[in-house]
Amino acid sequence: MCGIVGYIGKNQAAPIILDGLARLEYRGYDSAGMAVYDGEKIHITKSVGRLKALSELTHDGATMPGTLGIGHTRWATHGAPSNVNAHPHFNEKETIAVVHNGIIENYLALRKKLTQRGYHFISETDTEVLAHMLDYYYKGDPMEAITKVLHRVEGSYALGILFADFPGELFAVRKDSPLIVGQLYRFRRSRDPALYQNRNLYRESGNRASFTGRLSCIQCGCGRAGKAVRDHRLGCGSGGEGRL
Repeated sequence: MCGIVGYIGKNQAAPIILDGLARLEYRGYDSAGMAVYDGEKIHITKSVGRLKALSELTHDGATMPGTLGIGHTRWATHGAPSNVNAHPHFNEKETIAVVHNGIIENYLALRKKLTQRGYHFISETDTEVLAHMLDYYYKGDPMEAITKVLHRVEGSYALGILFADFPGELFAVRKDSPLIVGQLYRFRRSRDPALYQNRNLYRESGNRASFTGRLSCIQCGCGRAGKAVRDHRLGCGSGGEGRL
């Protein structure tokens, strides 16, 4: 079982992400990591073992400044527990970071096609395939790239994605896997001790629940952050040129 936490707002992201991941510890994991945008680039820190190791490595998040970030606790499925296999995963340019809960069933075929196109893999995970596919399709529009990737992957998943070109936005995706989006100033305790929420932003597509959206920090003087400003229902279609 994997856990994902993301934050965008006015506060430092890393301590909030670590706190959120701590609430997911009961689900079980073997490694953890965070990606935080510091105003210039995305930084990733990972560790094997308990979350305490990641907290100590980052001095409780103090060494990873920034108000936008994603975090992950991993239970190994593809690849052994290691720093290399732990999430988040980068594209080669380190401009796109991805955390992933679920399984990409056709990742081997996709990995082979990406390798043929010159991409290099450093992990054994299915998640790294997503990072490189996003890089392959990204031409300046994150939602377009994400949609094209989703048209080609098979499986169930929840994703958190950062694009260095969009430092004020956090991208979230789900298909058949849980995803909660909320506004921090209204968060309340749910029955699940791992979750804070004020509403679910699930979208139904046939008999499959799906959601793709972008979350932006709202600077309006009222302290609101993380408001969903755009969402897209997943659909079918070729997704345009550059098909894998």
